[in-house]
Amino acid sequence: MQPNPPAPTVASGVTSGSATSGPENLQPTAASVQTISGEVLNSRPASRVGELLEAVPGLIVTQHSGEGKANQYFLRGFNLDHGTDLAISVDGMPVNMPTHGHGQGYADINFLIPELVQSVNIRKGPYFADQGDFASAGAVGIDYVNKLPKNIAELTFGSFGYARALAAASTAVGEGTLLSAFEANKYNGPWDVPDNVRKLNGVMRYSQGTATDGFTLSAMAYSNGWNSTDQVAQRAIDQGLIPRLGSLDPTDGGTSSRFSLSSNWAQSSAYGQTKVNAYLIRSSLQLFNDFTCFLDDPVNGDQFSQTDRRTVYGLDASHAFDLRFAGIETQTRVGLQTRGDDIQVGLFKTIARETLSTVREDNVREGNVGLWADTSARWTDWLRTTVGIREDIFAGRVISDTPQNSGNAQASMTSPKAGIVLGPWYRTEFYGNAGYGLHSNDIRGATITVDPNDKVTPQGRVPLLVRSKGAEIGIRTKAIEGLTSSLAVFVLDFDSELLFVGDAGTTEPSRPSRRVGVEWTNQYKVLPWMSFDFDLAYTRARFTNVDPVGHFIPGAPAWVASGGVTFGAESGWFGALRARYFGPRPLIEDDSVRSQQSLIFNARAGYRFDNGLRLQLDVLNLFNANTNQIEYYYLSRLPGEPIGGVADRHVHPAEPLAVRLTLAARF
Repeated sequence: MQPNPPAPTVASGVTSGSATSGPENLQPTAASVQTISGEVLNSRPASRVGELLEAVPGLIVTQHSGEGKANQYFLRGFNLDHGTDLAISVDGMPVNMPTHGHGQGYADINFLIPELVQSVNIRKGPYFADQGDFASAGAVGIDYVNKLPKNIAELTFGSFGYARALAAASTAVGEGTLLSAFEANKYNGPWDVPDNVRKLNGVMRYSQGTATDGFTLSAMAYSNGWNSTDQVAQRAIDQGLIPRLGSLDPTDGGTSSRFSLSSNWAQSSAYGQTKVNAYLIRSSLQLFNDFTCFLDDPVNGDQFSQTDRRTVYGLDASHAFDLRFAGIETQTRVGLQTRGDDIQVGLFKTIARETLSTVREDNVREGNVGLWADTSARWTDWLRTTVGIREDIFAGRVISDTPQNSGNAQASMTSPKAGIVLGPWYRTEFYGNAGYGLHSNDIRGATITVDPNDKVTPQGRVPLLVRSKGAEIGIRTKAIEGLTSSLAVFVLDFDSELLFVGDAGTTEPSRPSRRVGVEWTNQYKVLPWMSFDFDLAYTRARFTNVDPVGHFIPGAPAWVASGGVTFGAESGWFGALRARYFGPRPLIEDDSVRSQQSLIFNARAGYRFDNGLRLQLDVLNLFNANTNQIEYYYLSRLPGEPIGGVADRHVHPAEPLAVRLTLAARF
C-alpha cells in the first residue's frame, strides 16, 4: 500500500456540510452536519452576540439574567442550561467549563467578535470520534479569519443606551499577517435597574501560510461587568409589586474576564495531514443571583454569590492519511486530545453583594485525555462508510473547605461510532449515523458525602461520567437548482441526566431519558442577491423510567422554527427579515404547567456605498411581542408570604422593540 494524494470531493453535486477540508475530505458526514459562513452569520440581525448562533438549525439561544452571563441554550429537546451537552469551541479552544461555579459545561460566548468569524461548523449527535465531552446533543466549532479583506471601523448606537465601537485591521508583517481587533460595548437595557454593561474585547493574531500548511498564534482578552434583572415571580408582576421589567433584587449582577493564548499548526505532505492546536486560558466569573427571594432566609433574603477562577491548558493533535487498498480509497485519522483545569470555585450567601457566610469553597484539579481514531472508505461511487472509536479518561482531585467532601475521582469510557453515506443520485445523498457518547458531571458531585450547608446531612455521590447513545438517518438534496434541503430523524438516550446544582451546592440525580425528533433544514438562493432559509424541528423528550410525578422533562422544547429572507449585493441596498418561534415547554414533570410560546421578528435595512461606507438600521422585536425569554416553575417567597413559599412560574421578559443604527467603513 502506498500513500495517495487527496481524493476529489466526495459529495459531487451535493453540499457535504463537512467541517473539514483538504485531505480529510473522505470523511462521511450526516444529514444534520452543516457549515455556515461568517458572511451569512453577520447578515442576521440579533439583539446579543450569542443569538447569532441561532444560525444553527433548531438552536434557541436566550438569556435569563444579565448580558454578561453565558446564554441559555436549547437544542434537540434539551434545555442545555448554559451549555451542557452542546460543545462550543472558538479556534480550537473549548468554551465549555467543567466543574463550574454556575453549572456544568458553562459556555460563555460573549467574547466572540462576529465580524472576525470565518465559519461555523455544526455537528449534532454522538457520532463523531473527534468529539468527546459536552457534544452529545451537538458541537459548534467557530473559526476566525487570519486576514480581513478590508479594514473595519464601526459605530453603533441604539435604544436603551446601547453603544458599540469596533476597529479591526490586518496588515502584512514579515512573511505573515498580523490581525488585530478591539471592541467596546455599553448597554443598559429596558430594565428598571439598568444593566450597565461595560464590555471590552480584543484579539491579536499572527499567521503564516495556509490552513493546511501554516500556523497561527493568537491572543484574546475580554472583560465585562453588569447588573442583572433575574427571572422574577409572575405573581409579583400580577400583584403590581414590580412592573414587568422590574427587579426583586437590584444588587444582582456580576463580573467576568477571559484571557487566552493559542496556536494552530498544520502541515501536509505525501504522507498525510498533521494538525496541532495548543491553548492556555485564564478566566474568572463572579455572579450575584437571587432566584427565591426570602424562601431560605426570611431575614436577609436568598441572594448568593458564585465564583469561578480557573486556568485551562490543553492540546489537540491529529494526523490523517489516505491509502488505497484493493482499489478502495480510505482515509484514517488518529488523534489525541488532552485538557487540564486548575479551578478555584466557591458558593457564598450574600446580601447586597456583601458576604454573609460561606456555603463551600473548593480547589479542584481536573483533567481528561481523549484518544480517537476513525477510518473512512469509499467502496463505490455511491457508497461511503466510516467506523471510529474513542476512549475518554477523566480524573481529578477536590480539596474542599469541608474535608468530608474532599477526595479523588476518576472514570473512563469507550465510545464506538459508525456512519454510512449512499449516493449521490440526482444530486441527493442518504445518511445513517450511530454512536455512543458521554456527559461528564461536576467532579464535586463525585466526591461529596455531606450537605455543604449543614455539614451533616449525608449526600449520595454521582458517577463522574454518564453514557449517551444516539442514531440518525437523513437525506440531503440539491435536486432543485439553488435549493439545499435536508431532513434528519434522530434518537438520543441518556442513562441519567445527573447534574451538580451550582445554585444549591449539592448534587441532584435525575432520571434516564429519551429524545426522538426530526429536523428539516432549507436554504434557497433565489437570485444571486437574494436567499431564503427555513428550519423546523420537533422533538419528543421524555423520562423513560416510571415515576408518579410524571415523565415530561421540564424545559424541553417540542417545536422550534426559524426562517428569513436576506438580500443585497456588495454595493447598494441590503437587508434581512427574520422570525424565530420557540414553542411551549412543560415546566414540571406532569405537564400541568407549561411555558408561553414566543414568536419574535428582527429586521435590518441598509445601504452600502461604493466608497466603503455602510449605513445600517436594525429593528429588534419588530412587532413588540409581549413574551418571555425564559420561564421556570419553582418555589419562592415574597415578603409576607407563608414560610414554605409559593410555587409559581418565574419569568424573564423579552426585551421590547429596539432600534440600532450602525455607521461602518471598510478601507
